[in-house]
Amino acid sequence: MGIEELVESIGSHVLTTTLGKVVGWGRGNSVWPAQFGLACCAIEMIATATAGVDIARFGSEAMRASPRQSDLMIVSGRVSQKMAPILRTVYDQMPEPKWVISMGACASTGGVFNNYALLQGVDKIVPVDVYIPGCPPRPEDLLNALMILQERIKAQGILPRQ
Repeated sequence: MGIEELVESIGSHVLTTTLGKVVGWGRGNSVWPAQFGLACCAIEMIATATAGVDIARFGSEAMRASPRQSDLMIVSGRVSQKMAPILRTVYDQMPEPKWVISMGACASTGGVFNNYALLQGVDKIVPVDVYIPGCPPRPEDLLNALMILQERIKAQGILPRQ
């Protein structure tokens, strides 16, 4: 057996990649969301766990009530000024790396509620990775946002400590 034949046979049977790609793949395919449902969009968020939509296909069926076990916060609905510090506290309790999806017009921009009592966008309190438009957005829109976020997570690989 010549060296060319050996290289050819090994090349077809060995999988090579970088550690960053493996870590990104693992993180992207096992995103555990913390639900932060505040209004009508929360019903659409909850609907993603039903059999018809099935968020479990994406490794995110483990919706957590504890921020310490989550790496994704899904903020759905309007955020009041009184709720804003609580939202920030929950975000700060999440371990790194962490991501945020802003679901719906109210969470993203305040929606039709342009008044002093409501936050005009959750990005004023926490950094947002993906915005979902709509009032309310459909569960399929949340799945689409999750797929976009998964691709971004996979591309990040290993992040340096902050």
